[in-house]
Amino acid sequence: MSTAIRPKARGARSSLVVHSLWAITLAGFGLLLFAPNALAHHPLAGRLPANFFEGFMSGVAHPVIGVDHFVFVIAVGLISALMRQGVMIPIAFVIAGLAGTGMHLQRLDLPAPEFFISASVLLFGVLLALKRHPNWQIVAGLAAVAGIFHGYAYGEAIVGADMTPMVAYLSGFTVIQLGVALGARAIGRRMLKGHQMPELPLRFSGFAICGFGAAFLSALILG
Repeated sequence: MSTAIRPKARGARSSLVVHSLWAITLAGFGLLLFAPNALAHHPLAGRLPANFFEGFMSGVAHPVIGVDHFVFVIAVGLISALMRQGVMIPIAFVIAGLAGTGMHLQRLDLPAPEFFISASVLLFGVLLALKRHPNWQIVAGLAAVAGIFHGYAYGEAIVGADMTPMVAYLSGFTVIQLGVALGARAIGRRMLKGHQMPELPLRFSGFAICGFGAAFLSALILG
């Protein structure tokens, strides 16, 4: 009796995971459509942080309320769950993000950062959706390149600030990105253990992230 019930329970759990992913996707698209553009890139409404607390909270907020950044960080965490040494992928991304912010603060120009940020979301959605994935070194390298552009965009909110809020800002966005990525990695690894076709839920997530990336790119290109 119990052996007959177990496959049904697993099927129900699998169906719940898939439906949950699609619900999250629809909610995310709603957020993308209705979130103001100013909010997505300026946590303090364009005002420079004046102290440690404002700097830290601005750093924490930027990768979260910036939907393109947030979706990418989740993608980094999920794809890292598929690889034995995958934890190096979010670490590479976060370190490169600090370098990208430093480039902005040094007044070094990067070409079309918003385009590359949107493209990075689409790329990592594709990588996550693939049946076979590149090795973790290649993915970590791609994450590092993307991190430079994401970090460069973060730098816009802190140019001209004093040293204390600047350090707090860098600390804030580093902590939140690593936390979100590692949280997504933990969720991804749990999905892999609780599913008859282990990679299927993560591949569905990849397709959803591809949709986000395509939406970001089309919004950027079409204005």
